[in-house]
Amino acid sequence: MTHSPHIAVVGSANVDLTTLTDGLPQPGQTIFAREFHLGFGGKGANQAVAARRCGAVVSMIARVGDDLFGPATVANFASQDIDTSHVLIAPGVSSGVAPIFVDASGQNRILVVKGANDRLSSTDVDAATDLLLRADFIVLQLEVPLETVYYTLRFARENGVRAILNPAPAQTLDMRELANAEYVIPNESEAEALSGMPVRNLEEAQACAQRLLDCGLPRIILTLGANGALCAGKDGIRHIPAFPVRAVDTTGAGDAFIGSLAYFLASGCEEIEAISRANLYAALSTLAVGTQQSFVTRERFDMEWNARQAMA
Repeated sequence: MTHSPHIAVVGSANVDLTTLTDGLPQPGQTIFAREFHLGFGGKGANQAVAARRCGAVVSMIARVGDDLFGPATVANFASQDIDTSHVLIAPGVSSGVAPIFVDASGQNRILVVKGANDRLSSTDVDAATDLLLRADFIVLQLEVPLETVYYTLRFARENGVRAILNPAPAQTLDMRELANAEYVIPNESEAEALSGMPVRNLEEAQACAQRLLDCGLPRIILTLGANGALCAGKDGIRHIPAFPVRAVDTTGAGDAFIGSLAYFLASGCEEIEAISRANLYAALSTLAVGTQQSFVTRERFDMEWNARQAMA
């Protein structure tokens, strides 16, 4: 994989406020937590950083606020060599923030205040036309206005640019619009919201994936955490197992999967191998606290991948 693909991310940029705690307070109760971390996040930004850490050329199309967090977010992108020419400050609006609570088992609960992310519009997409037309993949999520997501997916289909949609946070969506994406990649709860079917085990995940295909989506990758991922299309449904690790913090693991997968696919990796590599990249991200700061470099990934392949 010698080609350095170009990934364009149309999406959110937040500041993450992460609290590690042994438990959550009851109404009216105050408890002490173990640790606090402030870092840069947002699904779009996280996926951009993951793709960049893997070796992609990455451009971000986003909006940030005119508060203290806005310029710092732009500077964070620039420090990681992510193109910020289409990261604009929305006047009079706060930046997006995400308070995150991580319990003793490593599971997370997240609140998102969208702020300036809600100001990203089709006009911003049009302004980035030249950049988007050069992209190997356009990557999208749902922390920006749904109209902007649909508009971008139509743009991608009309111009022959491959698009990945991560339908997160979970919500009901128009399947006809989603069919413009080459890949729709939900987790269990997001797949349940799309299909109306439960996803509690591998058998239910397979049935859910088939339902989504029947609804007109061309290709589904259903991420299942410690159970790996399902890849579903007209050629059938395949399960790609996960790589076992002792997770410290699962926050951002889904974003690590999406960003790295975009890179591996765009680099010419065969689909199942690309998904397997993304499974490992996501697993490695759970070994440290936080989102972007937990994403490993390409060198670290290659070392782990080669070691796991030697053991197989």
